[in-house]
Amino acid sequence: MGHVLAVVIDGIIYSSWLFIIAVGLTLIYGVMKILNLAHGSFYALGAYAAASLVGRWLSAGRAPFGSYAMLILAAILVGLVVGPLIERGLLRFMYGKDEIVLVLVTYAVFLILEDAIKLVWGVDAYFVSEPYGLLGSLSIAGLTYPVYSAALVVVSLLVGAAFALALKRTRQGKLLTAVIQDREISAAMGIDVRRVYLVTFTLGTMLAATGGALTAPTVSVVPGMGVEVIVLAFAVVVIGGLGSFAGAALGSLIVGMVRSAAVHYLPAVELFSVYAVMAVVLIARPKGLFRALEARKI
Repeated sequence: MGHVLAVVIDGIIYSSWLFIIAVGLTLIYGVMKILNLAHGSFYALGAYAAASLVGRWLSAGRAPFGSYAMLILAAILVGLVVGPLIERGLLRFMYGKDEIVLVLVTYAVFLILEDAIKLVWGVDAYFVSEPYGLLGSLSIAGLTYPVYSAALVVVSLLVGAAFALALKRTRQGKLLTAVIQDREISAAMGIDVRRVYLVTFTLGTMLAATGGALTAPTVSVVPGMGVEVIVLAFAVVVIGGLGSFAGAALGSLIVGMVRSAAVHYLPAVELFSVYAVMAVVLIARPKGLFRALEARKI
């Protein structure tokens, strides 16, 4: 039973991390119909920015608990700077083109950002483990886990709750839902679709950067770290259904649990297990578990 509990807890922690990243990816696709391959680079930028800010904060002898504010600040800065820069400077000229063209454009952005990261931060690894161990640890049925991991689960729950409330209870959320359903009709009704796109892409970028910033204290921040993340995030949104927020949550949970079980019981098939689940889901439901509603045009 202890082993099973470890699988479940590890799966929940991993799912929480995946959800924060995948919900940004599914948001951008749901609103803008862009499969954003640059999402992994936004994640990496968040991790590098967090490592830099936390490192400077601690090296200056400031209060260690302030490092958590640096993690959030890093994600916000990446979202507010990189998101509008790419959306206004490049993507807005591509709207209306074939989705394959947009995929290729975001892939080009991914390659550019990967090299830009190396030019700015170099190729050496960055380590900022202080925020990870600062909160201490807790014991669950004889199993010891860092409190930081529990905080990650809480953050993912807050992100999910905030999205659900924003979409259903706020005017901006309803405008966003209208654009998701039909961009042309929304524009005809007076909704500033271009502004919605800008806000959406900025928010999606910020969520990816948040995932990277929160991950930075738990791993070594190295070049290429965004590659694996974008692959896993795509697996999540494909399993859940492109453009579906509920699908992103369920897909994250499925991938997290499957990976956790594979790590504990069959480590050799860890990566394969995720793709095996994705293949099974797509055979049964080619558009994912939660297919987003599509407007039927006549």
